[in-house]
Parts: sequence; C-alpha cells; structure tokens
Amino acid sequence: MSARILVVDDVDANRRLLEAKLLVEYYDVITAEDGEDAIEQAKQNAPDLILLDVMMPGMNGFDVCHILKSDPQTAHIPVVMVTALSDVSDRVKGLQAGADDFLAKPVNDVALFARIRSLVRLKRATDEWRNREATFVQFGFKGELDALGVNEGGRILLVIDHDESPGKLIRQLESRGHTVDRAATEAEAKALVIRHEFDLLMVDDGRSENDALRLCSQLRSDERMRQVPIVLMVYEGDDDRLAKALELGINDYLVKPVDRDEMFARARSQIRRKRYEDELRANYRRSLTAALTDDLTGLNNRRYLEAHFEGVDRMLADVSKPISLMILDIDRFKGINDKFGHAVGDVVLQGVAGRIMTNLRDSETAIRLGGEEFVVLMPNTHSGAALAAAERLCEAMKEAPFVTPGDTEKVHVTISIGLVTQLAGQEPLGELVRRADDALYEAKRAGRNRVVVAKGGRPGADRHAVTGA
Repeated sequence: MSARILVVDDVDANRRLLEAKLLVEYYDVITAEDGEDAIEQAKQNAPDLILLDVMMPGMNGFDVCHILKSDPQTAHIPVVMVTALSDVSDRVKGLQAGADDFLAKPVNDVALFARIRSLVRLKRATDEWRNREATFVQFGFKGELDALGVNEGGRILLVIDHDESPGKLIRQLESRGHTVDRAATEAEAKALVIRHEFDLLMVDDGRSENDALRLCSQLRSDERMRQVPIVLMVYEGDDDRLAKALELGINDYLVKPVDRDEMFARARSQIRRKRYEDELRANYRRSLTAALTDDLTGLNNRRYLEAHFEGVDRMLADVSKPISLMILDIDRFKGINDKFGHAVGDVVLQGVAGRIMTNLRDSETAIRLGGEEFVVLMPNTHSGAALAAAERLCEAMKEAPFVTPGDTEKVHVTISIGLVTQLAGQEPLGELVRRADDALYEAKRAGRNRVVVAKGGRPGADRHAVTGA
C-alpha cells in the first residue's frame, strides 16, 4: 500500500533514518524540520499520514498536532507521535491533542509499518465518503453534518474472559456516560452483536481459551460490524501480535494494565470518528435520495431513470427480453392551475403520482419526468401486458376526482399515454422516450384520455394501433 508520509523531526539524523526506512517500503516521503514547516507541508502536500516528533524547539509536537486537528483542511490526516517520552500521561496528552497513536524511540519497524498501513487504510475509507460528500455539494445536495456528540456516551461491548475481573473497567467507562455490555466468550459477543448496535468494541487479548484475534477477524468480516471501531487490549511489548491485529482490521489498542485516562481518550477518539463517518454515510444517502428523487411527488426523477434504465436494458438484452416504457401526461393541466391555483395543481400532481404507484408492479418504476409528465418503465413486459397496464392506469385516474385540502374542490383528471415496447438492447433510452412522446402527442391529438402505442422502431418492436381507454 503506497502512501505519502510527512516526517517531522528537528534532528536531521532522525529524519533521514525514518525517511530511509519508509523509502525502502516504497512510501512517498516528505520532511519538515519544525512545527511551522510541518503545518505548511501538511496543507500544501496533503500527506496520508504524519510521523511527528514531540520534543522540538519552539512549537512542540503537542501544539502542532492540536493546530493540525483544529484545521478542517488537515483534521483528517492521521498523526502518529514519535517520542522518547514513555510516561502514560504524555500519551494521554497527545491523544487529547488529536494524535492517533504513539511510537517510542527507537522505532520498532514491525509496529511502525503495521500502524502506517492500518491508519492509511482507515483514512482512505473516510476520504472516499468525504469525496462523495464533496461531489454532492457541487450539485447543491447537502445536509449539514449534525453535532458529533463527542462528549456523549456511547454503547460499548467489552469482551473479556471469565478469569478476568472487568468490574473496574466497566465502572470507569460508565462514569463517563457510556453504556457497557460485557461478553465473556466469543459466542456471547457474537450474540450481543446481533441484538444491539455498538459504538465501540473493546476486546481483551487474554490468551485463554478465547482467541481474541480470531474474534476480531470474524467481527470485522460481519457486515453489521464493518464500521464499528475495535480496540484491542494487549500486553506491553507484544509488537508482533499487535501488528497482526492491525492487519486484521482493529482500529486501536490499549496496553495492559489499562490506564484509565488513556482508555477514556482512545474511546472518545474512536467513538468520535465513528459518529463522524456515520454522519458522512447518512448524509450521502440523504444527498443521493435528494439527487434522484422529485421533491413534490416522491417519485424518482429523470437522473434516476437514465442510470436505472442502463442496467435494466443491459440485463434484459442478455436474455432477449422486451422492455416497455410509457409516458403519461395530465390532460389540460394548465387549466387546472389557472382555475384552482398552483397549490391545487401540486395536490393533483401528488395524487396522480400516488395512483401510479398504487397500480405498479414491484418490478416497475415510476418517474416524474417534469411538469405534468410521468414515465413508467416496465422491464420484461411485452406489448399486450403493457397496453393493458396503461389502460388500467387511465381508468384509475378518471374513476374518482382528486379532493383539494379542506375538501373545498373536487378536481376531475384524465391522462393521455404514449407507450412503446422494444426488445431490450435495441434502442437507447433517448430513442424510446422520443417514440413514446410522439405516441403521447398522437393521443392528445386524438382526443385525450387514451393510450397510443408507438409505431415503427427497429425489428422486434411491437406495433399496435391507437387504442381508446
């Protein structure tokens, strides 16, 4: 996995050593010799990860990390502090400043490369969602990200052996507002995961009959748990086992015996990241819905039709099946707006959309094309069945008037339909829409409130005469 890494250290020999190690592993390396240079390099070169020395003259690593994490332009770049400081309070201080991890000097190569691969993988997953968010912003589809609830408690699953005493850890986590469920075995953990949604998993590497790494691997492969952060509690100095755990997809770790403040900091950081990514995914889904849905009627829009048709047409073409498409238009809709006003016109549009949906099969898709025009796409539907469906739709529209708000007016509505049927793969969407639109025009000219089936088309197209509804 290639990545761009920024190495920050005021000692030239240290920078060169780290640079040499990273270059051997084919990483793209940039360097900075002080805090100000590091901040500038991070903004200009957008590294995938920053290896940051703590003890530097002028601006120390804690201050640099805080500035980087406070700036939206650099906040999502993982920061690993590289330091000779070994006190737990220093790790906690760095985590509170936003650091993702600490590595002690001299740097262990196994731990270094395992942590780089893990953090870069996580960053790129987040970047993909942020890029999708940015794309929708360009098109004007954006919902503001909600507050991340950083100080709110999360639901944590603590997986710890029968032989251990988890009471102290549970009380400490609950004192910070977290809700804690405890599992003593792999089976209990899997059962709880099925029943509840968790913000964080904390798994003890107890080395008893339970295999913590196997459990982490199985949970990470479960679709329900793919986005839930996992923190592994490991023994100090067990770098090989930790590296394996990071390769399997854990997000973070705690060294045993677990320090309370470090546990709070790492739990807060992981829950915060999860909630941010959850918001990105939810925002993407909302934006996607907005981009592909008509606000007034709730039906899909033309943009959706273009994307959906391509897949349906290709699939049916492989098995030589027909595809039918109807365009329907509300008769004399301008007169409705002129007589009753646009508010009533909107009610009629919503009512028509509702009756279309009521009369569709599960495989069929309704689209508001624009104005008072709608499209119904009917995959694997031959001409006779499509014609019968169109005629039923005409009858459904005229059988009962639409009632305006307050029951003040009853608006009688009829529709005209242009229908086309073609073997899938024979014609592009634009040509089918054009032919159906021509048939719709014929229906209007022939007196409205009727279905006209398009004539012509390539070999294999169905041909029918004008049909009254």
